[in-house]
Amino acid sequence: MNRKSALEKIKDKKFKKLCEIIVAEMKRLDVPGVSVGVWNAGKEFSAGFGVTSVENPLPVNADTLFQVGSISKTFTGTLLMRLVEMGRLDLDAPVRTYLPRLQLSDPDVTAKVTTRHLLTHTGGWVGDYFNDFGNGNNALAKMVKSLVKLPQVTPLGETWSYNNTGFNLAGRLVEVLTKMPYEKAAQAILLDPLGLKMSFFYPDDNLLTHRFAVGHAKWDDEVKVARPWAVGRATNPVGGLVSTVKDLLAYARFQMGNGEQVVSRESLETMRVPQAEAGGRGKIGLTWFIRSSQAGELTIFGHGGATHGQQAVLQFIPEKNFALAALANSDDGGRITDNLLKWALEIYFDSTLPTPTPSQKPDIELEEYAGTYDLPLSAFTLEVKDGYLVKNEIPRGGFPTPETPPGPAAPPIRLAFYDQDRVIGLDEPGKGALGDFLRDKKGKLSLFRIGGRAHPKAV
Repeated sequence: MNRKSALEKIKDKKFKKLCEIIVAEMKRLDVPGVSVGVWNAGKEFSAGFGVTSVENPLPVNADTLFQVGSISKTFTGTLLMRLVEMGRLDLDAPVRTYLPRLQLSDPDVTAKVTTRHLLTHTGGWVGDYFNDFGNGNNALAKMVKSLVKLPQVTPLGETWSYNNTGFNLAGRLVEVLTKMPYEKAAQAILLDPLGLKMSFFYPDDNLLTHRFAVGHAKWDDEVKVARPWAVGRATNPVGGLVSTVKDLLAYARFQMGNGEQVVSRESLETMRVPQAEAGGRGKIGLTWFIRSSQAGELTIFGHGGATHGQQAVLQFIPEKNFALAALANSDDGGRITDNLLKWALEIYFDSTLPTPTPSQKPDIELEEYAGTYDLPLSAFTLEVKDGYLVKNEIPRGGFPTPETPPGPAAPPIRLAFYDQDRVIGLDEPGKGALGDFLRDKKGKLSLFRIGGRAHPKAV
C-alpha cells in the first residue's frame, strides 16, 4: 500500500492534515483507493492513496481515472447554458419545443416540463431508472423514449426530488440542439476548450491507455470488485464522465470564473442562483447544490457522485478561490466524500457546517411516521423504537441495469428529530444524513425525503 509513503511526500501542512484524516478513514472503512485535490490561494495540491483494484492493484495517484458519477450533471447543465448563450435554447420554454415527440406518463407534464425543471430536479416523475441501450449513437434517444413508463410521483415543479432521468432528457436536448452525439458535443464545447485532457466518456479507448480505478463493494465483510464497470452510454449525461482530481480542480476554477471563459461569467453565476429548497442538501441552483457554513460567512457550491462502487465529490467557494475534489473506489468511500467538506472547512477556514442537535421523542409521537416508503429503486420501512425511528432498507437492485439483482441491505439506522418533521441519521452508514417529512395541503404526511429522493408513504 502506498498510503504512508504518499503522506510523507506532502509538505503543505493543511493539505497533509486533510490527507491524514482521509488515510485514517480509508483504513477504518476498508476503502481500497482515494485520490484528493485542493485548490487554495492560487496553489494546487493533490495526492493519491491506496490501490486501483484489490484484484489487480496499482497505486492510486492524482492522475488516476475514476468515475465521477453525477458530477457529470453539472457538465450537462453547463453545456445547456452555452446553448442558451448561443440563442438555441430557452430554459423556460417547454422541452417539447425542441423534442416534439417527447412522451412522458403524464400528458400535462409532457406539455409543460421545461429545461429548468430538468436542471433543478423538479420534474416530479420517478427519477431512478437505468438501462443499457448499447453503445450506438442512438442509445440516449432510446433511453428518452423509454421514460414514458415512469410514473409521476409529485406535481411538476412542486417538490424537489433527485431525478436522474431528467438528465437523460437534458442530454438528449444537447444532442438535438448541437446535431452531435452528447459525448462529441461535450468534447467540442467544454472538455477540449478547457484543456481537460484526462476526462472521457465511455466508451472511449483512451480510458484503457491510462491508469483507472475499478469500483468495490463489501459482501460478507469482504471487499470485492463491483461488476459491471461501465454504467452504459445512455447514462453519460447523468453520470458517465471519467476524470481525475486534477481535471476536476481545473473545471472548478473555470466555474469560479478563473481562466478560459468558454461560458460567460454571467451564465456561470446564473447557475449558482438558488432555484428551490433541496431538503437536507440545502438549496439547488442549475445543477449545483448550495450550502452555507455554520455562521453563514461562506457559501459552498458543489455536487457529489456515485456509480457502481465508486464515489466522488467536488466543492468550491468562489469568494475564497477555493476548490476541493475527492474520488474513491468503494461504496464505503462515500463516508469519506460526504465528510470531506466538513474536514476542509475546519482545516482551511476554522469554520464548520450547521450541526443539528437531535433528541429523543416519546414513542407515541413517532407512530405517525412509521410505515413503508417506496420508490422503484429505493425503499425502506420506518419503525418506532425507544424514542427513535429506525430505517430498515429494502434492497431493490436495478442499477446499472433493470436486471441487476439487489445487493446486501444496509444496516438499520436510527433517525432522530432535530426540528419539526426533520431528522438526522445517528448510525453509519447514514450517520449525519438529513431527512425531512413532507405533508399535503391538508397536513397529512405523504412523503419522506432522504438520500435526495422523496419517497411516497405506502397507504
